[in-house]
Amino acid sequence: MFKFKTEQRIFDIAGVKVGGQPGQLPTVLIGSIFYHGHKIVIDQKSGNFDRHRAEELLNREKEYSEATGNPRIIDICCSYPDAFSKFIDFVANNTDDPIAIDGTTADVRIAGAKYVYEVGLSERTVYNSINPHTKEHELEVIRECRIRSAILLTLNIKRPTVLGRLEVLNELLDKARVANIENILVDTTVLDIPDAGPVSKAIYLVKEKYGLPAGAGVHNAVDRWKSRAGLSRREYELASTVANTLAIAMGADFILYGPIENAPIAYFLCALADAYTGFSIRQEYGIRPIVSTHPMFRIFRRDRVLRLQ
Repeated sequence: MFKFKTEQRIFDIAGVKVGGQPGQLPTVLIGSIFYHGHKIVIDQKSGNFDRHRAEELLNREKEYSEATGNPRIIDICCSYPDAFSKFIDFVANNTDDPIAIDGTTADVRIAGAKYVYEVGLSERTVYNSINPHTKEHELEVIRECRIRSAILLTLNIKRPTVLGRLEVLNELLDKARVANIENILVDTTVLDIPDAGPVSKAIYLVKEKYGLPAGAGVHNAVDRWKSRAGLSRREYELASTVANTLAIAMGADFILYGPIENAPIAYFLCALADAYTGFSIRQEYGIRPIVSTHPMFRIFRRDRVLRLQ
């Protein structure tokens, strides 16, 4: 294993700490709810959904988060501005964790930003996301709504390589300054099926050069593979696990693991990767976890493992 030469930033987002050297903190896991095609959503435009099933999913994810020690941020997806307030209210009232507002368009994200400011949730909110195409008006809204945390998406269509991802980061950091973002999470951006490798290497380089928390939605590569090749459920789970844990081994501070239904396998196996990493780092560098809830202290306990089955 390794430690980074650059000093690593740690940000506190509504009680969830993210960043640092490998082995210091558990990987923050970000699952998505109300995403496009989510079966619990009855009407995307109006925001009508199965509240009982949504509560079950949130509660189950919380159980896995508590069992493993991996904190969570809940990614609230939305495609229509009028629906966002209903989705945000429900998650905010049923959990105490940070939320990410993840709109499909700038208009939707702006509606979400204005609403969290209106109801006093700005400090608990992660803006998902600021990308190279984000316009000045959207940045102004983020600043005016006092949202201090955001994901920067290193999208580079013209040069979809490891270095291409890093090329756009300086531009994104400038945008983050305009928006007055303090807590920066860098998403190194999946673009194609084999991207788990370049994405993971980009995570390492972002942390080594900038010392910022970095991660990715590596599951997107597997989702694209599944849609093209018709992977079985078992193949999909195994492939997602390899992609997520590869990123963790390269230093990822957070993982967007996809649909919240995938919480059981995502939490258990990402926690196991954290435990292996943490144990190795402690032996080699003397770096110890800075929280008592690190998976290294939990995942191997029999009662914790049984709760995850």
